[in-house]
Amino acid sequence: MTDSAPLIVPCPRCQTPTEFARSNPWRPFCSERCKSGDLGAWASGEYALPAPPDDEDAPDAD
Repeated sequence: MTDSAPLIVPCPRCQTPTEFARSNPWRPFCSERCKSGDLGAWASGEYALPAPPDDEDAPDAD
């Protein structure tokens, strides 16, 4: 086992420096609030990527 310094990373939601360790139950987030907020944003489609329309959605070129 090594005695190295804990890894500190910015919270993906609020950028607060937070310890990325097993002792942090919300890692990589700084708090339950940030973790829940990120999950809510994901569930509501805020992180959706634009995609080209499927061929079925394209108008006929006949």
